[in-house]
Parts: sequence; C-alpha cells; structure tokens
Amino acid sequence: MKTIGLIGGISWNSTVDYYRIINLEVNKRLGGKHSAKILLYSLNFADIENLMLKSDYVQLRAEILKVAKKLENGGADLLLLCANTAHKFADDIKKEIKIPLIHIADSTGNNIQKSGIKKVGLLGTKFTMEEDFILARIKERYNVDILIPSSEERQVVNEIIYEELVIGNFLNSSKVKFLNIIENLKLNGAKGIILGCTELPLIIKPQDCTLPLFNTTEIHALAAVDCALS
Repeated sequence: MKTIGLIGGISWNSTVDYYRIINLEVNKRLGGKHSAKILLYSLNFADIENLMLKSDYVQLRAEILKVAKKLENGGADLLLLCANTAHKFADDIKKEIKIPLIHIADSTGNNIQKSGIKKVGLLGTKFTMEEDFILARIKERYNVDILIPSSEERQVVNEIIYEELVIGNFLNSSKVKFLNIIENLKLNGAKGIILGCTELPLIIKPQDCTLPLFNTTEIHALAAVDCALS
C-alpha cells in the first residue's frame, strides 16, 4: 500500500471527510483491520485566506509547494491538494515534486465522462467558477460543457463558503440559496452539478437535489485509494 500525502486545512472541515472516506474505502477493499497509510499536513486557513485576499499568489504558491515537498520528503508516495481552489497551483507544484499529484479536475472529469452526462453546472469559490484551472481542464480533457451561476449568484456562493462553511456553520437558509441556484442551472440545461468546493458536500446532499451531484471530495478521495492500492 502506498502512503497518501494530504495537504489539508483548507478548510479542516472537508479535510476530515477526506480522512474518513479514504480510510473507510481502504477497509472496504482490504477488509479486516486495514486502514490507509496517510501523511497529513493541515494548513492554517487564516494564513491562506489572508494571502488570497491580498492576491499574493506568489507567496501562496510557495507555501503550498513547501508543504508538498515536506510530505514528499516525509515518505508520501502520492499527493492530494484537499481543496478545489488550491488546484490553481497544481500544475506548478507537479513540476517541482517527483511523486504523482492526483488532480481533482481529472478525477471529477473522468467520473462525469463515465456517467454519460454532457452538460453540468459548477458551484465553488469565485476562483474555481471564474478561472480556468478546474473549468477549462474538465471541458477540454473530458468533453463536458460546464455552466456557471450568474455573477450575483457566484458572489452568494462565494460568501457562504468563506463566511460560513469553512468555519463549520451550516445554515438551512444557505442550503436553500444553493438549491435555488442549482435549479437555475438546471433550467439553463445542466444535467448534473459539480460540487466544486470540498465544503459544499457538507451542506448539499444527494437527497436535497433533483440532479445528480458530483461530490469532488469523495471522487478525489476514492481516486487516491485507487492509486494507493494499485
């Protein structure tokens, strides 16, 4: 079994899900008392958010790369960035390490492609919804059309993520806002929804939604298990 390196803490709430899903899946596949071999480095989210608010992407990239190298040097055989937004730096980090980095967009795109769905809506931080590091990668590599919410709706999604979800505050009123946005994406032709922020599956559940959900946390975690047990 390979050792999985996790860069977490962005936020810690979703990192808990990564740890749980990976260990449950390893035990499901191997049985007995088996669990995953994991190295976890949990970042201080306040530091990360501060750099993002200042748009200091050079320093943010440097901080994440430093942690990636620590995990590699500590014995990790593969690496996961436990946040969609952190994948803004994934390609840069991949060039600087020798171990595989499992990209969340590749895991998700492959999953959507296997489902046969050709058009999906994307929810996430403004970075994820508006920049190309997730959206374009899935579109181009997996031939999936991606719809994003309106500018006003993107602001609502972003604020709920950063002001509520990352600190573990899950309000029903916010869930209703998300579900209304999902319905609007459905009206525009979406046949499924990418929960493109690892906090979103903590508040939006399959039973809440009339469309199939692509839970990037779960998809990414299961891809790590595939690699670790290959």
